[in-house]
Amino acid sequence: MLPPALYLIPVEIGDSPLDMTIPSGNLRIVREIRTFIVENLRTARRCLRRWDREFPIDACTFHELNGHTAATDISGFLDALRRGEPVGMMSEAGCPAVADPGAAVVEIAQRELLKVVPLTGPSSILLSLMASGFNGQGFAFNGYLPVKEDEKGKVIKELEARASRLGQTQIFIETPYRNNRMLKFLATHLRPDTLLCVACDISSSSESIVTMPAAGWRECKTDYDKRPAIFLIHRNDSEQARRRERREWGERSKGK
Repeated sequence: MLPPALYLIPVEIGDSPLDMTIPSGNLRIVREIRTFIVENLRTARRCLRRWDREFPIDACTFHELNGHTAATDISGFLDALRRGEPVGMMSEAGCPAVADPGAAVVEIAQRELLKVVPLTGPSSILLSLMASGFNGQGFAFNGYLPVKEDEKGKVIKELEARASRLGQTQIFIETPYRNNRMLKFLATHLRPDTLLCVACDISSSSESIVTMPAAGWRECKTDYDKRPAIFLIHRNDSEQARRRERREWGERSKGK
């Protein structure tokens, strides 16, 4: 019998085979859960069927947690757990409670000393950081940047200064249909030697993760619009590190 807990269930973020992204142990746990907190009922049901064609969907209770959910309703989603039953929480994609409304449920569970169990699975934030070549010991995820260009420019300069001062990788996202505009904006507003990584379609057959100085992105011909992407920037302004990075990136550019 599955111990009562709030199980945070990661969902695929690309079209890679299931056995390449979701551990089999997760599926064994999910098969024992009958109460789910989900971002979208239809896609959650479809996901469970994809994982197990025989999954008893009709025997389950689903609570939707998204931008339309009243804050006063959220606590009640954990009533089954309070009765000693396991509850699962799923995002649309990736890891629940990370850049995700599910954090509000976890906050309540922790406040009430209810057990929370995060399951292993894909996170576009961590996967992009791993492949960027940037500082993985100090980083910050900043969510969406402002839409207005003057405000966006100010924030980008602040993130770049933080990256320079702390050596901290700065990570953010954009609405997919504005990715090309974001990339062009970054290429012209960042310092030419600030490193910029664009990680797109992570865990998909069309996956692309490329890092180069901002100046190198000005001639980019790749179409990133309408594709999920993560943007990362990094600087290391110690003189020795700066010389080494310039040399390494120069050698890499010659090899392309």
